[in-house]
Amino acid sequence: MSHDVDIPGVTVTPAMTVAVARGPLPRAIAAINAVMVFIGMIALLIASFVLTYSVFSRYLFKAATDWQDEVAVFSIVGAVFLSGAWVQAQRGHVGIDAIASILPASVNRVRRIVVDILTLVFCAFFAWKSWTLFHEAWVDKMTTSSTFSPPLTIPYGLMATGMTLLVLQLALQSVGHFIGQGKDT
Repeated sequence: MSHDVDIPGVTVTPAMTVAVARGPLPRAIAAINAVMVFIGMIALLIASFVLTYSVFSRYLFKAATDWQDEVAVFSIVGAVFLSGAWVQAQRGHVGIDAIASILPASVNRVRRIVVDILTLVFCAFFAWKSWTLFHEAWVDKMTTSSTFSPPLTIPYGLMATGMTLLVLQLALQSVGHFIGQGKDT
């Protein structure tokens, strides 16, 4: 979507719509996504408070905050990965519509299906690797190398959970292409 940029001769394509979730599984995933977005918002607030506190405590009070980096990073990792499925459900990821605007509708539909399936395959691999990292960190009781040393199961678990939710969302959208639900999604 371009903002106030018109290219002569290019037809304007309508904005993609988001298919309404039908059935119990899509509704359950939509509810889980809404909860994850709320958790992500809380995590970003926590990260901002921790980083603000860190600045004040280090520069005003000369107090060390060896824990703030991990708390902020873990919070941001959680916010990013846990809200990824919700963003995908809204088709809110960064996309380039230059090609979509010049393709015929039938070719563009095939392009969307192929992109969704390839994205699903990549994210499924990423989720699987995230779960293996989580398992390895759990079994080996891995921690960060700081003096605070929180367990690495926290970021790996957040990453694996978020990617698994994203895979479920992508699978629903990919199936939706073939059952008529995902006409413009």
